[in-house]
Amino acid sequence: MKRPKLKKASKRISCSKRYKIQKKVREHHRKVRKEAKKKGVKKQVKKDPGVPSCAPFKEEVLREAERRRLQIEEENQRKRQVKIQERAQKRKKVKESARKETEPQAKKPRQDNIQKNSMKHSAPDKSSEGYLCAELLKVLDASDVVIEVLDARDPLGFRCPELEEAVLQCGNKKLLLVLNKIDLVPRKNVEKWLRCLQMEFPVVVFKASTQLKDRTQQAKKSRLVASNETLHGSRAAACWGRERLTELLESLAAKTENEAPLRVGIVGFPNVGKSSLINSLKGSLACNTGIKRGITNSMQEVNIMKNLKLIDSPGVVALPSNHPASLALRSLKVEQSVGGGVVEAVSSLLKLCDKTEVMLHYNVPDFKNPLEFISLFAKKRGCFQKKGIPNMEQAAAVFLADWTGAKLSYHCKPLERCSLPAYMSDAVVAKMQSDWDLSRLKTGNLGTLKGVRSQSLSGSLSFTSQGPTAGLLTSEEKPDAASVEREAPLDDENNEPEQPAEEKNESKELEKTEEPVAKKQPGHVQVQPVPISSSTDDAYDFNTDFK
Repeated sequence: MKRPKLKKASKRISCSKRYKIQKKVREHHRKVRKEAKKKGVKKQVKKDPGVPSCAPFKEEVLREAERRRLQIEEENQRKRQVKIQERAQKRKKVKESARKETEPQAKKPRQDNIQKNSMKHSAPDKSSEGYLCAELLKVLDASDVVIEVLDARDPLGFRCPELEEAVLQCGNKKLLLVLNKIDLVPRKNVEKWLRCLQMEFPVVVFKASTQLKDRTQQAKKSRLVASNETLHGSRAAACWGRERLTELLESLAAKTENEAPLRVGIVGFPNVGKSSLINSLKGSLACNTGIKRGITNSMQEVNIMKNLKLIDSPGVVALPSNHPASLALRSLKVEQSVGGGVVEAVSSLLKLCDKTEVMLHYNVPDFKNPLEFISLFAKKRGCFQKKGIPNMEQAAAVFLADWTGAKLSYHCKPLERCSLPAYMSDAVVAKMQSDWDLSRLKTGNLGTLKGVRSQSLSGSLSFTSQGPTAGLLTSEEKPDAASVEREAPLDDENNEPEQPAEEKNESKELEKTEEPVAKKQPGHVQVQPVPISSSTDDAYDFNTDFK
């Protein structure tokens, strides 16, 4: 019987074994190189055999090789000279900068002042409070109708009494309230706030679209994206309340006798959705939007129709005297307005929320204080520094971005008794509600609320509102402490109260004995000598112990 042929064994090996062999080979080669280096054995350089004698045109080849060698040497020499010149120029710049630093300090302020004045005249700071207030006043002056955009999550907190009073003082302007982000609030809560706010001004409920294309896209695509009731599939792309607001403004524009288009100013605090509202009405990306605060820093006009024009405005500047939670949600710069920065702002927000609801929403365990919650939130979101330390600042910034953006759902309890503010009266309310079709507006709001897919009460955080937020409309520069000291008048001798003759003599003797005190210079700390009593009863004599 023929013996069966056995299969050959496979030459494949495991990866761990192959890597181990490769490692041992590398170690062996390294050991060989190290021993050769100790012995002084060098690798022999291959000698150039040159051009053989039997090669044709041997002399020409040698001349060409020599020419090439000289060119390479000249190129290397030129590169060396360029590097030497660069080093010399660098040393010269370092010496000049060091010499400027050692110059007398009296010359620097003069040059700095000249540069500052030239910068002021050339380009204003668009992030300053004065510039933002001036742009906001421009929008109010140029508008026939002013729309104050409110966040439906806290409508009372996003109202600015100073802004409303300034509009009402004009006399010939209409004020309209728009409740934006109604999809982030339970429907019953929106209805209660709607009944409360309708007692003062006409109110339109609105949900802006956040997925609009660039204005360079075709008009057909823009209309499809901007249409409100047709897009039920994408929640972010859907826009609700657009038709109601457009009809309301069109009817008012038709009533005006002027041929000029109706100019509507969109105002409000940062991150309420002013630019998103304009983009939704336009149907394309006409204004820049984003989670970052203060993206819009100047007025911008957008033509909606032939007889309708919208004006975008920067956010209202919140006064530092407001509650820290209000500043955390509505201030342009949280770090400057709130004392401890973003961490302190988050702490103030957590104090106004229900602890159990926060734990369930963010899926974190029980915490004792806001700092512990921020550390747990940092671990949850992956905000770490080196060595696994939680990054508190980054986590607090992410938390604030959720609260100011169109992501987190929270709601405030409406007022039980809705009373008019001090700057309003029944006559003003009647005037503001005239020229509007309120019955049609009411039915349109109800239809919008039925169509919007709102949040449930269990999925929304309850938040305690701190009332209206005071805003800054006119920026007045506060004088510095140094200028106040310079402008303060000195006390004359005539203004001083009369003293008896004995006290005058005593004061003159004291003035003679006292040493002259140097004048206080700005930027320097003055050390004053401590007065020593003239009595020597308790004075210690060092000669008793140290002779």
